[in-house]
Parts: sequence; structure tokens; C-alpha cells
Amino acid sequence: MLKWQCGLLLKRGVLIPSLLPFLMTGSAFAQSVTGTVDVSIELAAACEVNGSTATSGVDFGSLEFGSHTTLFSEADSEVLNDGAAIEVLCSPGVTPSFQITGGANDVESGAQNHAMANGSGSFVPYSIYTDAARTSALESGTPYDLSGTADGITPQTLPLYGRAYGQSGLAAGSYSDTLNVELSF
Repeated sequence: MLKWQCGLLLKRGVLIPSLLPFLMTGSAFAQSVTGTVDVSIELAAACEVNGSTATSGVDFGSLEFGSHTTLFSEADSEVLNDGAAIEVLCSPGVTPSFQITGGANDVESGAQNHAMANGSGSFVPYSIYTDAARTSALESGTPYDLSGTADGITPQTLPLYGRAYGQSGLAAGSYSDTLNVELSF
């Protein structure tokens, strides 16, 4: 049948059934397939220190005792990170525990826990405390549980305080130490 004849039949409202399959659009023959997509994630408990999620080489802060004469008796300071206490953010249900695993000059500390060295054989002993009154010393290898509850939203603070002790015969100069620390959970 010619195109003008088909148009004529459609205009009159008559449709020849044999032409019906050819005049239908492709969507009349469309099919679909349905199914599912499995989606999953596994999360491990974690903690971050001062906003860092690294697991090694993390900067917990610094303990700066300032400048004093060689005749000083005691100097106090606080471990700070960018002017604030150490912040620890952990997953809910985690109990973070902090410990000092050792310092570079601990064998020279005498009655105290740690010592700063000047590189010429002089040492300034110091201790780390968990309270501002400096009555609760934090010994190396002794775990200290952070106060509060880990909720994954609000960081817990880790207040650490230091006290350096003067001794006779100290040489003038710069003294330093590096403490190795660990946060476990």
C-alpha cells in the first residue's frame, strides 16, 4: 500500500490490521528487567589526635618551659598544640588510653621521669603530670585513660603538665628532649 493510501485510510478512521505492527512505535515492544544492587561498608574504630588521622608520626604538641637562669629551681609548663590542650576524637564506644613510652634521655633523669640534654653532657630533669597541681605524675609505660566518653562528635582533651627541676652546675644553653607517646584504643 502506498503512503498516500495509508494516510487516506487513517484519515477516514479505518486502520488495516496488517499495518498495525509497522505503525506502532518501538516503545510498545520495550521490556524491563528489575533487580538489586548490594551496598555495604565496614567501619573500624578509630581515633584522631589534634585533627590528624595518621597512625604514626603524629604531633601531639610541645612542652615549652621558656627561658630561665641556670640557677632556677623549678619551671612549670603545659603540653600544648597550637595554644590548646591535646584533643582526641574517637569512635563511640572506644576507651582511649595515653602513655609515654620513653624519652631520649630518660637514663639521665635521676629521681624524675625524663631529662632534657644540651648535647654537652648536662641534663635538666623533668616530669609529666596529668593535673595542673602537678601531684599525679605520669610514669613512662603507665597508661592514662582519658576522661569523658568517646562519642565521635566531641573531642576529649588530654591535659598534660610538665615541671622541670633545676640542679647545681647546669651549663647555659639550649636543652631538649623528645618523648615517644602512644594512644591506644
